[in-house]
Amino acid sequence: MRIVVSGTHASGKSTLIGDFVAAHPEYRVLPDPFEELLDDRFDDLDAALFSRQLDIAAHRLAELPEGSDVIAERGPVDFLAYLHALEALGRPGRSRAAIRRGAALTRHAAERVDLLVLLPLAYRDQISVSDDEDLELRDAMNDALLDLAAEPELSGPRVVELTGDRAERLAGLEAAGLER
Repeated sequence: MRIVVSGTHASGKSTLIGDFVAAHPEYRVLPDPFEELLDDRFDDLDAALFSRQLDIAAHRLAELPEGSDVIAERGPVDFLAYLHALEALGRPGRSRAAIRRGAALTRHAAERVDLLVLLPLAYRDQISVSDDEDLELRDAMNDALLDLAAEPELSGPRVVELTGDRAERLAGLEAAGLER
């Protein structure tokens, strides 16, 4: 099963994936595409940075064979949501062309996702956020992600939203992901 865990920054993706893989070591983890860019220099959270991550996420999904047991931290829809968030906030570095191109890549990549797991912001979940996080972008991305996930051509055939504490999220993922 090809699972993508999506959510804005500091929404619990890494924690959920770590908990899931500890219980299901047969799954291979595809880390956040940002990790592939750590050696690159970037000055701003702009359309170019999010477009590069969208490309990485889409390419990785395209390479997966049918029946792969993988869980990916973020997919193309995450970065398309960031592009929409930049636009909604009127941020410098936004790009309508990047949104159009990103939407096409995301539609194609969604065909390779068996389950999209959304971790929407739910302040009752008590995920702490450091002071250096861009909270305005975090909220705008969350809103854009939820809107995009409602479009099956962008999210894939199955979408599940998970909230709650670690145990509740893990139980929800196992229930949704392990039923084939």
